[in-house]
Amino acid sequence: MIQFRNLTLVRGVRELIADASVQIHPGWRVGLTGANGSGKSSVFALLRGELQAERGDCDVPVTWRIASVAQETPALDTAAIDYVLDGDTELRTLEGELADAETAHAGETIAELHVRLDDIGGYSARARAAALLAGLGFGDSEIERPVREFSGGWRMRLNLAQALISRADLLLLDEPTNHLDLDAVVWLEQWLSGFKGTLVVVSHDRDFLDGCVTHIANIQSAKLTLYTGNYSAFEDARAAQLAAQQATYEKQTRVIAHMESFVARFRAKATKAKQAQSRLKALARMERIAAAHVDTPFEFSFPQPERSPNTLIYLNKISVSYGERAVLRDIEMTLAPGARIGLLGPNGAGKSTLIKLLAGELQPSSGQRSEGRGLVIGYFAQHQLEQLRPDESPLQHLLRLEPQTREQDLRDYLGGFDFRGSMADRPVAPFSGGEKSRLALALLVRRKPNLLLLDEPTNHLDLEMRQALTAALAEYEGSMVLVSHDRALLRTVCDDFRLVFDGKVEEFDGAIEDYITWLAARRAANASGSNTAVTQDKAARREARESAAADRQVRLAARRPLLREVEKLEKDLARWQQEKQQIDTQLADPAFYASPDPSRLRTLTVKQQQLAGDIDAAEHRWLEIHAELESIGEA
Repeated sequence: MIQFRNLTLVRGVRELIADASVQIHPGWRVGLTGANGSGKSSVFALLRGELQAERGDCDVPVTWRIASVAQETPALDTAAIDYVLDGDTELRTLEGELADAETAHAGETIAELHVRLDDIGGYSARARAAALLAGLGFGDSEIERPVREFSGGWRMRLNLAQALISRADLLLLDEPTNHLDLDAVVWLEQWLSGFKGTLVVVSHDRDFLDGCVTHIANIQSAKLTLYTGNYSAFEDARAAQLAAQQATYEKQTRVIAHMESFVARFRAKATKAKQAQSRLKALARMERIAAAHVDTPFEFSFPQPERSPNTLIYLNKISVSYGERAVLRDIEMTLAPGARIGLLGPNGAGKSTLIKLLAGELQPSSGQRSEGRGLVIGYFAQHQLEQLRPDESPLQHLLRLEPQTREQDLRDYLGGFDFRGSMADRPVAPFSGGEKSRLALALLVRRKPNLLLLDEPTNHLDLEMRQALTAALAEYEGSMVLVSHDRALLRTVCDDFRLVFDGKVEEFDGAIEDYITWLAARRAANASGSNTAVTQDKAARREARESAAADRQVRLAARRPLLREVEKLEKDLARWQQEKQQIDTQLADPAFYASPDPSRLRTLTVKQQQLAGDIDAAEHRWLEIHAELESIGEA
């Protein structure tokens, strides 16, 4: 097991964890949570042996294989599937040893290595790697592509697959869902829920944590506390702890009353659609969740938008192609005021392309986009983080937009996004991805948009900020189109869903849970190809065994007479050498010549020469036979 005993962890002059005593047993799947900067990455470094504790002990079994996701991916010519298989170092070692043994015709070693390969599932490794890549969104035609041809996000998926195939005893995953779409997130959640080793995962996706962990280890105020159950169970436990504090309890009561008021306002709309009913349930659940987040450092809301046009955006027969590949075909879509749409669909189907079309950042190959007068778009996408000015502070970004606004008002506003004090005056350049995302959202909210277009807005945001964003979007009075792999966010803020699939955009009659069912059915329909690959691997394994056995029999038949001859030669040589030694000793004795017997001398001399010739011939033949045995190989 993993054991922390009176552990104190320090980075620089800051104490991250103090006097922690925690046990993590084999097979536990632990979600490691805490605010950004609380020490989660340092705990991972500690478990990997890259960081030493200031005081106390961190014991990890020395025999455990530890795997984590590499942060860098070199531009290799290696095929994607081979790069993934490199994650199983034992497999690659055995394959190397097997190649060497086959070159040396070491039959016995070859047989032993085939047994060891079978023990670790080596014959099905390629099929398992293909299944991992398929689950993470790679198409059948992509798994043989060189690693260098993939973009950074797809290379991170390759690194994740490499960690998953490693057969690790301890798997460390730091934000594994950041570069995944919803399809891949659901697949990964299901895969991890069946993982037999010990898992420690950092994630800011509450649904993902609920689906795959058995415990939560939370870092707060330099204390590491272990909770039994998933993230929802942790929220319940933490809410109960906070409610015991009177000041917190009063704030919690105000938050819940606010949520109840909003749910009551929304209830009149809850009969419109099945997904609206789902949203009502999600909002009701937020009353319970809110108690666990009453001490969040984030507090903001979207201001009341200006009056919206009757038709926000109209897409008329729009098609988009990248090269010869048609992504969207003949799309017709009307956005009316009050629309709250979530875009669903498998990876690469065109969700981000549709968002860019709606935002006016992408020109269609054919068709027309028109927008209503008075439309104010708030568009958020990850690439926009690069448009932040690295040498400017959050406050300077706002002052450039609103030079007439009082500085204190802007500081108060930034405080709601946790840019407080000196943080509001620091240059953006060294900010983390989460901090840049928060600033981009702050700038977006400030524009008072009447249409929000959000493409994965929760990437890099921690759980507290996600909760605050979800609450703010739930109360937002404008219109919205959202792409996200965060099911809690989609479930809470969207009234309707559109399915982007096979070049089309169609209404999806159902809620998030129905979409998960749709994904499962689609995956099952595609499973026949994977089953064929598994069958082929089993056949290859059987063929390899049968071939190895037949080869052993052939080699054994060829070696048997040679081995018998070697055995006879060795017996003859031992006898002849002993006999020759006796003659040599006798002929070398001076006493033999004191009373010489010519006939006896002649007989011994002839015999000595004969034995020398026999021994020489036998040794020569012995060398020839061993050369033949080596060329045949071990049986």
